[in-house]
Amino acid sequence: MSEEQKQAENRARPTTEEFRGFVREDWAERRPQATGQSPAAPYAATRREDVSAAFPGDRLVVPAGGLKVRSNDTDYVFRPHTAFAHLTGLGADREPDAVLVLEPTDDGHEAVLYFRPLGERDSDDFFADARYGEFWVGARPSLADIELELGLTARHIDEFEAAVAKDAGQVTVRVVRDADRELTASLDESRVENGAERESLAEHDDALAHALSVLRLTKDEYEIEQMREAVAATHVGFEAVIAELETAAELGRGERWIEGIFGLHARHQGNGVGYDSIAASGDHANTLHWIKNTGDVAEGDLVLLDAGVEVDSLFTADITRTLPVSGTFTDAQREIYDAVYAAQEAGIAAAKPGAKFSDIHAAAIRVIAEHLHAWGLLPEGVSVEDTLDTEHGQYHRRWMVHGTSHHLGLDVHDCALATRAEYMDAELAPGMVLTVEPGLYFKADDLKVPERFRGIGVRIEDDIVITADGNENLSAAMPRSSADVEAWIADIREENAV
Repeated sequence: MSEEQKQAENRARPTTEEFRGFVREDWAERRPQATGQSPAAPYAATRREDVSAAFPGDRLVVPAGGLKVRSNDTDYVFRPHTAFAHLTGLGADREPDAVLVLEPTDDGHEAVLYFRPLGERDSDDFFADARYGEFWVGARPSLADIELELGLTARHIDEFEAAVAKDAGQVTVRVVRDADRELTASLDESRVENGAERESLAEHDDALAHALSVLRLTKDEYEIEQMREAVAATHVGFEAVIAELETAAELGRGERWIEGIFGLHARHQGNGVGYDSIAASGDHANTLHWIKNTGDVAEGDLVLLDAGVEVDSLFTADITRTLPVSGTFTDAQREIYDAVYAAQEAGIAAAKPGAKFSDIHAAAIRVIAEHLHAWGLLPEGVSVEDTLDTEHGQYHRRWMVHGTSHHLGLDVHDCALATRAEYMDAELAPGMVLTVEPGLYFKADDLKVPERFRGIGVRIEDDIVITADGNENLSAAMPRSSADVEAWIADIREENAV
């Protein structure tokens, strides 16, 4: 008996057949959950066609993944695996344990979704199952609902195991291994039992995972529209935080207040946050992934807020603004901020079709290096060209260690399995969605920088889409220059004072 079954048995209350019969009686007829096809469905179908063309004759298995225990008998909110969401169009917390199978046919593949459909009201699944039952977690779609919504074939998950590895010796079966490790382990054994060579399994599977990651490098019109919605929702969250900066400064652990305010709007505007928000005040901004958010917020501090709303389709924004709590930058803060802004402007200008992805970083980091050189922070005798030398220089990286850009989409760091040639060294093409996010980080105990700079960290990050003739800044409505940020804060405070 599994741990989950033991826990369910321990929680089960004594019952009788008479009570079971009573529970099954007198329910109104169910209404269909799907009333038409999802807007995402035709785009997901096109993506499946691309995958089908890449793996003719192979059976492709893309699990959604299962529920994960948070503590004892409570689960985390479910999020389907990114590849599954991309190829089905399902988002939010839809269909744990489901598996998409692309079944080879004479003219391509048939898409079959195996999942746990709505249980009948005379079953324990309806009333007694605390993890999946309708009484406990809500109704699931029927087979007909899924077929209407997604435009593919739907079958009960109980049919999956017998169907997927039955001829693994004659048909290459590939699975996205990290989506559901239990399913993968079971499928490995079934594949071997049915004639597949164990040594080839991981190689076959890795090729599928790589292809599905690379498929997301260029977004279709539906995906770009979802990115627009995610950015717009994130804009709402940032303005709500700005309205609360003074309150955050008055409270203990003001970083948590800022995190909570943004999270409130992320959950209301979309599915939630796309990643753990960074709400870093003062010197905490110099810790690149500061997600503890336990610090106070003080008047005179800068707050670095790196946050994004994930909409219900699971596409996420990723935006950073560095905000003066008082509403006005000090001279030293402005000097650093303006340097980062200039670097970001250079990076955005470099983002255009035909340029390399790495050109964005090269343009931004040159501006960073020029400022560090002008401030006298590079070692004596080291020029801008010297520090930009990747083999013998790189002194500037003490104050900007990270890259300037990454792909963005269903994952905040999207397309992670692409090779260097497909990612860093690749040409930019229309439909690619990227961040541009230079920064400067001067830790409070860094004795190589002037005292006026110590404890100041600045990052500015925007989400752009490459277009036919350049790029579009999806987050352009959110002010970026130091003067515009100050005006933004002043306007919001004036609105809230009325």
